Amino acid sequence: MHPEALVRDHTIYACVTGSRAFGLATEGSDTDRRGVFLAPTPLFWRFEKPPTHVEGPLDEQFSWELERFCELALRANPNILECLHSPIVERLTPVGEELLALRGAFLSRHAHVSFSRYAAGQRAKLDQDVRTHGAPRWKHAMHLLRLLLSCRDLLRTGRLSVDATPYREQLLAVRRGELGWAEVDAWMARLSAETEEAAAGTPLPAEPDRAAVEDFLVRTRRAAAL
Repeated sequence: MHPEALVRDHTIYACVTGSRAFGLATEGSDTDRRGVFLAPTPLFWRFEKPPTHVEGPLDEQFSWELERFCELALRANPNILECLHSPIVERLTPVGEELLALRGAFLSRHAHVSFSRYAAGQRAKLDQDVRTHGAPRWKHAMHLLRLLLSCRDLLRTGRLSVDATPYREQLLAVRRGELGWAEVDAWMARLSAETEEAAAGTPLPAEPDRAAVEDFLVRTRRAAAL
């Protein structure tokens, strides 16, 4: 089966992520589409397995096969968790509804490590830009701040929200370069400290509910084999 046919015919969940989902879209913002497809079980009986992900067919579109998506979500991959919590859903099947009902099962204290590691990688790129060009890429700085806010609030509340509209004006001012790097750097440092404080008393469980996710995956695979 052609990879694009998997996306076209077997997508169980499709959403918009990025600035449009975060409430930070501007006139020129892209529309980032993400999705999850369920490859028919008989495809796994062949020597050549179905792909774990597919890029396209639309511009800025990327989809994961359900098992790969669940694996990444159990590891608290920030992009995957944010995909699960997008407010802009474009396609949802009954299996997709079951996946969304499991959103809480994927959340755990692993998010502290995964979000922090991702943030550190993005921060290193910003620091390199400052050393090389005297200023960061302000759009990237804005998105790092948004990620830090999201991580802090997840650890404080045990719930993930991608809605950044309460901070929209401040974040867009960063994107426009209206705040100096010293001020942005201080904001990042403050959020990092607040994140560490939140992690110490987070209501999140130590581990995700892997058994519930695996039960869902097995049931879904079995039904797709019929």
